[in-house]
Amino acid sequence: MNNLTEKETRALHEALDDEYKAWATYDQVIADFGEVLPFRNIRDAEGRHIEALRTLFVRYGVPIPENPWPGKVTRFTSLQEACAAGVSDEIANAELYERLLEATERPDILTVLRNLQAASQQRHLPAFQRCAEGRQGGGGGRRRHRGGRRQS
Repeated sequence: MNNLTEKETRALHEALDDEYKAWATYDQVIADFGEVLPFRNIRDAEGRHIEALRTLFVRYGVPIPENPWPGKVTRFTSLQEACAAGVSDEIANAELYERLLEATERPDILTVLRNLQAASQQRHLPAFQRCAEGRQGGGGGRRRHRGGRRQS
């Protein structure tokens, strides 16, 4: 049974929608440019973030919406442009989570939201910054994936 407040329910939906959008965006970058870093790793992390939020939806009996974003996200003309957008998106993500953290005092929800915010700021943002600057983890070439085959 859902014993969340309306504010808590909205916060979970907003967090999940943001993670869905990030996953779909990074998946689109991979579809357009191949299995490039840091997008491959961060897309996988976004999948784990989605699962952490879905666990809360199940725990509190809130129906889990489908991801509405595949095929509806911004497409980029270059990997550099995608990296710069990743920087902006991760900065906005920190602000989103600051606001969402104010929606609840439930320890389990706070833990998940704080963990997602920390991953965004401590891992994703620096990776996209390096990528946008043409440094490690996002350079521009296609990367080998498991099995050693090159993506075309």
